[in-house]
Amino acid sequence: MHDDRRITEQRLDRFVRERLLPAIYGRSIPLELSSWEAPGEPVPAAEALRQVFTPQEHGAAWGKAWSTKWLRLQGEVPEAWGSAENTAVEIIVDLGFNSDVPGFQCEGTAWRADGSIIKAISPRNYHVPLKLIGSGLSVDFYVEAAANPDVAQGWSFAPTPLGDKATSGDEPRYRLGRIAIAELNETVWELNQDVWTLSGLMHELPMEMPRRHEILRALERMLDVMDPEDVAGTAAAGREALAEVLARPAYASAHELLATGHAHIDSAWLWPVRETIRKCARTFSNVVALMDDNPDFVFSCSSAQQMAWMKEFYPELFVRIREKVQAGQFVPVGGMWVESDTNMPGGEAMARQFVEGKSFFLREFNIECQEAWLPDSFGYSGALPQIVKSAGSRWFLTQKISWNKVNRMPHHTFAWEGIDGTRLFTHFPPVDTYNAELHARELAHAERNFREHGRATMSLVPFGYGDGGGGPTREMVAAARRTADLEGSPKVRLGTAKDFFVKAEAEYPQLPVWVGEMYLEMHRGTYTSQAKTKQGNRHSEHLLREAELWCTTAAVRLGEAYEYPAGELKRLWQLVLLQQFHDILPGSSIAWVHQDAERNYLAIARDLEAIIVQAAQALLGPGDTEFLLNAAPHRRLGVPALGASEPGSSRTGSLDGVVQASEEAGGYVLDNGIIRAVLDDRGLLTSLVDHASGRDAIAPGHAGNLLELFRDTPNEWDAWDIEEFYRRNVTPLTEAETIGLERTAASAVVVVKRTVGASTITQRLTLAAGAESLGISTIVDWQEREKMLKIAFPLDVRADQSASETQFGHVFRPTHTNTSWDAAKFEICAHRWIHVGEPGYGVAVSNGSSYGHDVTRAIREDGGTTTTVRTSLLRSARFPDPEADRGEHVLELSIRPGADIADAVEEGYRTNLKPRLLRGGNPVEPLVSVSNPGIVVEALKLAEDGSGDVVVRLYESLGQRSTGTVTANFPARTVVATDLLERTVEATGVASRSAGAGGADPGTAVAGLVLRPFQLVTLRFGK
Repeated sequence: MHDDRRITEQRLDRFVRERLLPAIYGRSIPLELSSWEAPGEPVPAAEALRQVFTPQEHGAAWGKAWSTKWLRLQGEVPEAWGSAENTAVEIIVDLGFNSDVPGFQCEGTAWRADGSIIKAISPRNYHVPLKLIGSGLSVDFYVEAAANPDVAQGWSFAPTPLGDKATSGDEPRYRLGRIAIAELNETVWELNQDVWTLSGLMHELPMEMPRRHEILRALERMLDVMDPEDVAGTAAAGREALAEVLARPAYASAHELLATGHAHIDSAWLWPVRETIRKCARTFSNVVALMDDNPDFVFSCSSAQQMAWMKEFYPELFVRIREKVQAGQFVPVGGMWVESDTNMPGGEAMARQFVEGKSFFLREFNIECQEAWLPDSFGYSGALPQIVKSAGSRWFLTQKISWNKVNRMPHHTFAWEGIDGTRLFTHFPPVDTYNAELHARELAHAERNFREHGRATMSLVPFGYGDGGGGPTREMVAAARRTADLEGSPKVRLGTAKDFFVKAEAEYPQLPVWVGEMYLEMHRGTYTSQAKTKQGNRHSEHLLREAELWCTTAAVRLGEAYEYPAGELKRLWQLVLLQQFHDILPGSSIAWVHQDAERNYLAIARDLEAIIVQAAQALLGPGDTEFLLNAAPHRRLGVPALGASEPGSSRTGSLDGVVQASEEAGGYVLDNGIIRAVLDDRGLLTSLVDHASGRDAIAPGHAGNLLELFRDTPNEWDAWDIEEFYRRNVTPLTEAETIGLERTAASAVVVVKRTVGASTITQRLTLAAGAESLGISTIVDWQEREKMLKIAFPLDVRADQSASETQFGHVFRPTHTNTSWDAAKFEICAHRWIHVGEPGYGVAVSNGSSYGHDVTRAIREDGGTTTTVRTSLLRSARFPDPEADRGEHVLELSIRPGADIADAVEEGYRTNLKPRLLRGGNPVEPLVSVSNPGIVVEALKLAEDGSGDVVVRLYESLGQRSTGTVTANFPARTVVATDLLERTVEATGVASRSAGAGGADPGTAVAGLVLRPFQLVTLRFGK
């Protein structure tokens, strides 16, 4: 019996390969070809179609990497073709596909002669139906062929020059394949879908199950009735032989899979943003064409940025998309500007992803997305549930956690509880892919894998080629139809994500709960790779904060004398949000992408600096007095938060205080009366004492400011991954070439120079008058490969957990490895600061652009505990960018001894918002005052609707219940709580008093706050 089964399966495989697939297209004739090469970057279709096309040879080599070749295809369809029942005429276009994987090689777009888009050309979807061309029996249309190189190279992770246009070479990478008019036999095509579905199902069923053998025998009967010399003539009989087993209904208890069309198009990755725009047009044109033939087919599209590109660059296609949105087939989901990384974007940036995304979908389609949709981001911040709910959304979908290397998530449908206590209905599809083809293997895996059997009956499956685009195909829709009610298979139903969530929420009200972040046990290197991209992001976020603050202040204080640059600020925000896409900010893209990002950040900084200076000068007025503009949410150097005045005294000391600096044993002792730092002759920090406590933060026998060089050779996914074994190969950089002292009027600076390999490192350790922290600037000319540079601070603190800043709060993580979940977090993400402490004492390490950290602990011989905080500074991965991070970097850190969480929060802003000094005539009173420094203003801006209302976004920063008031220092009659989209809501713990109420100032509105830990609040002050 076993041999009989194996023989039948071998017979079937050969029949499909050699007989059935070739018979799908019965007759064909080649087309006449002509072509035009775009001389540089791609051009719009209207421009390309005006060019002179010259004769093009079939089978010719073409396409240096990243080039574009336009083909004109012409010919006449023989009159009898397509006239027989169950036949149709299609154009086959093989651009020289070197595998059957779409999105990672050459691809094309078919255009009509009038400049309207038809559909895409890619592996597994290389047909153009004659009816779509619209020229009767005359074939005359164009193909925009993109010679995108295969950067992935079979996922060998070998370094390649293909990711940089300057190094990708001039040799042709492809050779034109079959380009012809062909007659499609629809019966043969349908038979192939029958066989594909049943064969796949058969192989997923247990050997002892009768259903498996029934399918095998039906396939055997089909083979017997088929004439291998006349597949087209016997295909109907073959289908009839399979009809009975295809008609058997699914079990009543079969798992239900809601299948929604999808194409996870990476907004940049192994291709630049400019190519993503074309990938979107290809995919979306495919989708709308498929919808015309399948009215029940729906497609979920998650990125507002990609829709904005279509509106700008493909307006005719955008009109067709809008029509399909109105028909309920093309469905916006997610409500974000891009599918961003969620570990590293700051709180306000994460909020703006939803503000910009949801606003676009509401404005363009009158659709409000109710689900957050992030299948592929590299872990999920514990702040997300509150942000999603604050944006007015209800549900969350992710897929990437299935990539965990160590621990398996215990649930697929659950309530996700964020750091503030907000709970969000969350689904994690058990199909374990966001690029499903609806193959029986995938469907069976989803059913077997589902963790909620007995409590829930359904899960979601996103289907369609993604990453590089392509989307669903007619074959996938055919598979969905065949498995809608098929014995032995889950029941597949086409629908929307909303359809799934509404039904799933109703059937499973008592959800299990997952608390805190969803940490991805993989891709930990993305916290550090491509340091300049990360630095550009951090700098841009803080410049946007400053720009909105001073522009809003100027608009309110100066009235019509100052015009708020709303449009320009929105443009810059959207550009920053684009760079936060989950393969750009994480540093996992080709060189071209990061070169673009760095250019964008430079332009963003230039434009924002101009906006800030213009607004600030308008506020200060003419004069020669030097003012400090304090955009931080805390008083600084005697200047109130969010205002500007002449610098005065800091909270702990005078600005003109003295910093003592003395040489000691070849090193230096720095003391400003607040902290005392001792550096030895190697430039290592052997002691750091805050005078208030008298404790030394540095562990006995250890030294901080210790640069460590690690071998960094992950098993795969070079730019993405750090493996735990990196710790076993470390070189401490303890030797200094030179060490010296520089003095300024208000600081002492120790300068240390080191060399490692081909790299040079200069550190400037600065103690300023009045400072409570030691600043460390590390200037590196980085020329290493497959190495990682960290800076370590061994601290005399017994800390069982570390606190790391995340969006609108912080998250605690264990420093021990009690469980496999603890051990897996050997590299963690922190925003502006990380803090370790014991009752009554702690230390904060802040950074200016670094995100990767690790915290370890060890027991010393004296019985004390050394808790070591390391900040990851640089990596040097070789794939996908072989030159990643090479060059000069300036990386800022500070270490603050005797710090509690409030100090850490303040230090984070201090490190990232440098003092801005400008000359003028008048101080600037803050627009709002907050009575409790633990309640932090994260953004202050004018309302999106142009009303002139002032919007203040703030959060509880200490992780405790906090009370306070927010008072408008300008004529504001009302204050209300809103969601992120600035719509009035009822917010727990927010009590507003209108101007004059309860004895308040007649011109002042006040909001009283009683906030839970990490609660996020948006207030809107009206005139």
